[in-house]
Amino acid sequence: MRTKAVSLLQELTQAHSVSGHEDEVRAIFVDELQECGELSTDNNGSVFCETEGTGPRIMVAGHMDEVGFMVQNITVDGFIQFVAIGGWWEHNLLSQRVEILTRSGDKFLGVISSRPPHFLPEAQRRQVMMIDQMYIDIGADSRRDVIEEFGISLGDPIAPCSEFTPMARDDYFMAKAFDNRVGMAGVIQAGQILSQSQHPNCLILCGTVQEEVGLRGAKTAANLIKPDIAIVLEGPPADDMPGFPRSECQGRLGGGVQIRMFDPTAITNPRLARLAIETAQQEGIPHQVTVRRSGGTDAGSFHQANHGIPSIVLGVPSRYIHSHNAIIDINDYIHLISLTVALVRRMNQETVEGLVTYL
Repeated sequence: MRTKAVSLLQELTQAHSVSGHEDEVRAIFVDELQECGELSTDNNGSVFCETEGTGPRIMVAGHMDEVGFMVQNITVDGFIQFVAIGGWWEHNLLSQRVEILTRSGDKFLGVISSRPPHFLPEAQRRQVMMIDQMYIDIGADSRRDVIEEFGISLGDPIAPCSEFTPMARDDYFMAKAFDNRVGMAGVIQAGQILSQSQHPNCLILCGTVQEEVGLRGAKTAANLIKPDIAIVLEGPPADDMPGFPRSECQGRLGGGVQIRMFDPTAITNPRLARLAIETAQQEGIPHQVTVRRSGGTDAGSFHQANHGIPSIVLGVPSRYIHSHNAIIDINDYIHLISLTVALVRRMNQETVEGLVTYL
């Protein structure tokens, strides 16, 4: 499993798929799962693979998009002004490489730049540079170069550019977009295992669009598929770095799969949370229970859809998400797959009904 995991994570993290432009990740999903079930999409571009089953409809979902940017303007001198897509901290941006995807499918490398510090007053050097003060340099001489020679247009998506890199510690890997390519890889690999397994459920594997800009794809995905349960696979932020008290750490690399109980967008169904924790304990799967003061996932949309969908978030802690270089421990990812598979296998009509029977 590890060899396949590394290969799939490399392919997914190198894909160019910012919110609203998830085509490359969708193509990988289709290629990997075309033999596992019936493929379909909704009108926003979320993609589904549905397997046969007479039991409850169990959705295992991840979001396909990554944070990125969009071409907002092209200056007369050929520099690209841009807007953020998703949540960025400006400290992470200057001098970083990015890749612009044109409508013809070509990609052009650029670097995020600004006025050099040599030309800034002392007070300005100490301030955070705002995105509207930055630009992308692609080596063009004029607006005509950018438009006619490179074929770049307003509205073209821009993704971080960073290589998938094994680190000195064998289990650690660095790449962009582990939020949420670890979740998408988990959906694919868990789906491949479950499609060959005995369980009574109708399994729906799902890749949603536009999670990073307001959990948008999950809304239409839930309305179309109407699952009974949603298991959301994510790449949440780790909290085991300097600046966090060790006693408060709930997302340590190597600590196992995260089971999220709460964030401001969703309170996990307590019975489903208990089932997930008991399953991890009984199966001997390392896990970390998490209550978050901030952030959100597609569960925020799923649990409110239709008549209410019991939803749970399982995650692979990742250092430095929403930057060009995030880090995961591959073992946490493998534990994510193990818990997802075990949890789906424990679902049946009686179990699902027990999650939502209140009288």
